[in-house]
Formats: sequence, C-alpha cells, structure tokens
Amino acid sequence: MGHWWHDNIAEPGKLPLLLALAAFVLTFAITRTITRMIRAGKGPFRNITPGGVHIHHVVPGVVLSVVGGFGAVAGGRHGVAAGVFAVIFGVGAGLVLDEFALILHLDDVYWTEEGRQSVEVVVLTVSLVALVLAGFSPLGVDDVSDEEEQGRLSLITTYVINFCFVLIALFKGKLRMAVLGTLVPFVALVGAVRLARPTSPWARRFYRHRHRARSRALLRAYHHDVRWAGPRRKFQDLIGGAPDRVPPPPAPRS
Repeated sequence: MGHWWHDNIAEPGKLPLLLALAAFVLTFAITRTITRMIRAGKGPFRNITPGGVHIHHVVPGVVLSVVGGFGAVAGGRHGVAAGVFAVIFGVGAGLVLDEFALILHLDDVYWTEEGRQSVEVVVLTVSLVALVLAGFSPLGVDDVSDEEEQGRLSLITTYVINFCFVLIALFKGKLRMAVLGTLVPFVALVGAVRLARPTSPWARRFYRHRHRARSRALLRAYHHDVRWAGPRRKFQDLIGGAPDRVPPPPAPRS
C-alpha cells in the first residue's frame, strides 16, 4: 500500500487533488444536509437574506474557487500551501456545482426537476476526478521498472481506444454510458455500437433518411426511459433530495 501511495499519489503530486476531491464531496454532502434542514424548517440554519436579497451559496463558492485556484497555481503540487489551497478550491467547487442548475438556467431551480442537473454534474465530477486518482495516470511518475512501464504503455493504449468509444457514445447522446465508460474500460463500447438517442447529433446526422433506424431508436429510447426513470430519480433524490411537486393546473370550468 505504501509503495502504491508513493508511486501514484505522493510522487506525481496528486495529494492536493485527493484533498480537493475529499473537500468537494464533504462540502456537497454538508451543503445538501443543511439545505434539506432549511427546507424542512429544522435546526438552527436559515437562508441568508441581507436586505431581502437571498445570497445563494454559489456566491462564496465562486470566491473560494478563485482563491483556491490561483493559490494552487502559485503554490505548485507539493508542500503545505498546495494542500491548503486544494482544500479551499474543493470547498468552493462543491458550493458552486451544488447550484450548477441555477447557473445554467439563471433561475432558482434548486428544488425543481431542473435542479437534478446539479446532482448529475456533481456525480460526473467526482467520477472523473476519482479516475485520475485511481493510479492509472502515468504522468509525473519516475523510476518505474520495465514491467511497470510496459503495463503503463498498454494501459495508455487501452485508454486511447476507449476514449474513441466514449466520444462516439457522447455523439450518440448516451452521456451516462460515456461517463461510466471513462471509469470502466470498454463499457462505452456498448453505447458506441448501439442505436443512438433520437435527439442526438448522431441521429440527426445519420438517421435523417433511415426511417427504420429512426423508428427503432425512438422505440428503444422510450423503453429505456420507462425502465430506468424510476431508479435514476430515486438515486438522485437520495443524494440531493426530492424536488418540489408542482401541483397540476386547475381544470377549466365548463
């Protein structure tokens, strides 16, 4: 374990990245817990509204991200300063991405269906950073044996090929399959060889005159969404909380 830690975390200078990821995940978890308590009217926490203006936590998040980012660039990848600025950046990024949907829509959609996009972006970010920390990246690693070097070269080749599958899966509108494919080699191959989503750039480009393929893509997308919509919503609600239920519009009077 100590050899792996030195070769893949300490020597390449990944410790600040590990600290930033830990701070990011912890900040997101604490923030969601607090916002849930505020929503339920429990605990001592309340929204910050000086002068009647609701200060969203994305505001201090931007400030901390800027401070941590510039500090990390100036501090390098080693030393106490690098670790401190990495934690600051991780906290800021956690606050910012927790309200990613607000930035995207320029509206307070935190507890709406659109607010689920924040949870998806956070999960995506954690997954990609965890991939870098997994020890597979050969960048910055010195003094490896011939066997280790050969293994790393094989791994690089695998990632290059897998990256092509990831791009095709993204082009076909299979975002989650592409993200999972970045973590587990060749998973994106499944998304690359199957039919594209009917609204994806691939479908618009290659299914324009293929009516049978377009019909099959529509049918497959419908069955997929029906099958996985429920579990996906439960997972998102478990992480970020369930959105507000919008009451149906009143029936028109006859």
